[in-house]
Amino acid sequence: MADYTPRLLQHYRDAVRPALKSEFSYRNEMMIPRLDKIVLNMGIGEAVSDSKKIKSAHDDLMAIAGQKPVITKARKSIAGFKVREGMPLGVKVTLRRQRMYEFLDRLVTVALPRVRDFRGVSGRSFDGRGNYALGLKEHIVFPEIDFDKVDQVWGMDIVICTTARTDAEAKALLKHFNLPFLN
Repeated sequence: MADYTPRLLQHYRDAVRPALKSEFSYRNEMMIPRLDKIVLNMGIGEAVSDSKKIKSAHDDLMAIAGQKPVITKARKSIAGFKVREGMPLGVKVTLRRQRMYEFLDRLVTVALPRVRDFRGVSGRSFDGRGNYALGLKEHIVFPEIDFDKVDQVWGMDIVICTTARTDAEAKALLKHFNLPFLN
């Protein structure tokens, strides 16, 4: 595994870094933005009534991410939603290094084109500090999920964290990774 380099990481080293360096005229190699981490999150509100749904979402997210997710629990009780403190409500996983590049590659080349009525992702979902968030309505767009074995379709949040200082730098970085922006 030590000598394996993901395709997107090689593309970043060979093409993206030099392009960003000339585009933003960075003086130092360390100023060039790079991907820091990708966080995948599934909020399972139905877990309040059926605790088996967390296990199903956990297994699906593990198949998508390639590593074991963490079960997120409620921080405080909310009587109106029948939520108790400590109750499992979702699953999340943080991807770094090789797995992060592999996931981004699968997201851009396989999963996003499989989304129904897909025209592109919003260019306005940056947080002001160079991080990008997008949501998928169906987690079944990933090829790792066997459509016949899915008991319920969940949405998922994908947050791409970069080392860019501004949204413009982060957008340029993600455009070089072929993320299809609408605007």
